[in-house]
Amino acid sequence: MERIESISPIEENNKASIIMDEIPFIRIGTTYYKVASQPQPDGTTVIKRLKWDLQAIKFDYGKQYPRKIPCFNGFCTVPLHKGYKREIKGFYNLYEPISHKPQEGDWDKVSILISHIFGDQYELGLDYLHILYLYPIQKLPILLLVSEERNTGKTTFLNFLKLLFEDNATFNTNDDFRSKFNSDWTAKLLILIDEVLLNRREDSERLKNLSTAKSYKAEAKGKDRDEIGFFAKFVMCSNNERTPVLIDPGEIRYWVRKIEPLENDETDFLNQLKNQIPAFLYHLDHRKLSTCKESRMWFHPKKIYTPSLTRIIRSNKNKVEVELIELLRDIMISTDSESISYCLNDITQMFYYSDFKTDKSDVRRVVQDIWKLSPAPNALSYKCWERNITDPRGYSYTNKTGRYYTFTKTFLDTL
Repeated sequence: MERIESISPIEENNKASIIMDEIPFIRIGTTYYKVASQPQPDGTTVIKRLKWDLQAIKFDYGKQYPRKIPCFNGFCTVPLHKGYKREIKGFYNLYEPISHKPQEGDWDKVSILISHIFGDQYELGLDYLHILYLYPIQKLPILLLVSEERNTGKTTFLNFLKLLFEDNATFNTNDDFRSKFNSDWTAKLLILIDEVLLNRREDSERLKNLSTAKSYKAEAKGKDRDEIGFFAKFVMCSNNERTPVLIDPGEIRYWVRKIEPLENDETDFLNQLKNQIPAFLYHLDHRKLSTCKESRMWFHPKKIYTPSLTRIIRSNKNKVEVELIELLRDIMISTDSESISYCLNDITQMFYYSDFKTDKSDVRRVVQDIWKLSPAPNALSYKCWERNITDPRGYSYTNKTGRYYTFTKTFLDTL
């Protein structure tokens, strides 16, 4: 009987690639997996690698069949769209090839969608998709689409990205993002979150860290955590224009776009987009980027800035901070001052004359922890403006001594 040798892609990559198209099994180290397409409710399928018993394989296909199964040293995740490789240096690439074959043609429907989502930043939007396709490991800003109105096309854009990158894009919920079991999404190119609401401090910190992380600990139920290269980008939608996520002042990792309602609602629009993907990829492959790399997330923060980002930052300020800013600005305007000085006790007492009540600890938290201001090194004399209803300005000053904080108009404007 002719002896059938085991095929190793380490030695015969091309031959193994052909066999992998014909044989639904792979061997990783000493463990066998069946590569199967799991049906989804919407008619699509998702690639699954299911552990399979060797005896079951022999029973179903014969004792010699396992020798045909290609074997690998382990798993790896290397994102490639052009020149895709399933085997890389003896490791099985978990990143999936996309089925679209770039072909010259019309992509007017795709252009309409991109123009609607990115508006006057249309070329930047094309650059964003261009980089996703040709440079998938490049870090990109967190894209956040917001609108309080319905029928804006936000979800359509997420579905288009899913169609474009297929199994390399995944839809997550807010709970999925917070779960410690993350192996189902940490190796994806795109993490798509519809109706996002991640406005807790721990959510914000995790999102910011992931957007720039080079590696991350993937964890699955019943398995040890495994450190993997992390290249995922976040695209999120929300009907909440003010507090969908917690964004701090000065934050440059977000690209926030307010989306207007669609003028026309074509029921077959998504299928039209799908049919034009090959032509769109051909265009991306042949166009030149309109930007060059100006930050670790490619785009210069000023180029992707929108007023919607400022609106979210302002809405995320706590009530004490907002009231304190308004109080200090009112004093500066009333007294025609460019800077004013106060001790924490002075500020707390000023709130006695307003409808808003707070205490010294809350004021200290804003001034020291959020604004990062330091008091004068020693107890020094300073001019302290206090409420005075008999003065035409509404305030009069007295000279006091203490370790005061100085607030300038320029500083408050940046807030």
